[in-house]
Amino acid sequence: MLKIENLNKKFRNNIIFDNVNLEFKKGDLVHLYGINGSGKSTLFKMIAGIIDPDKGKIEIENNKRVGAVIENPGFIENETILYNLKYLFSLLNTYDEKVEKSLEKLCEEFNLNLYNKEKIKNYSVGMRQKVSIIQAIMEDQDIILLDEPTRGLDQDAVKQFFNIMKNYAKKKDKIIIIASHDLMDKLAYNRQLIIRDFKIYEKNN
Repeated sequence: MLKIENLNKKFRNNIIFDNVNLEFKKGDLVHLYGINGSGKSTLFKMIAGIIDPDKGKIEIENNKRVGAVIENPGFIENETILYNLKYLFSLLNTYDEKVEKSLEKLCEEFNLNLYNKEKIKNYSVGMRQKVSIIQAIMEDQDIILLDEPTRGLDQDAVKQFFNIMKNYAKKKDKIIIIASHDLMDKLAYNRQLIIRDFKIYEKNN
């Protein structure tokens, strides 16, 4: 469902990836580890189509949708959570009452109120992170990329995040890749990858 072939990327003279080859299949729940600056966010941006590789290619099966939390999430700052989620959802999908009920439930699971009139710009770091996670999964996306997803979350929100990811992983029809330093023992990953020396290795190698 997701294949990376001969991937190369550098910024100016700094090499990020050198001839990386990976393949992911439905049901993969992957932990991606790398030190700060190793390229985790860059990899996610290339998979999501935000930036292009210098060489090589990333192939995603037709009609498979990507949801992502990458670095600092962007929002329409002067609008509400409802406006932001509705706007993003409506770009590619039909927004209706059933969808709104689903969003309402997702927000409740993170102790957020979909109908809060507060503007996103006034949300705390943790609240913004919750909204970004909701954005990444609200369309039932096929490939989910989460870069340090628990950053800024309180204990209850972290617990709920784990529960949601466990439920998504049970479906066995998605690829979930989580880049984080502190989720190693919280989820039943079937693959663990490490970024080292401009390559990406299976951790047991």
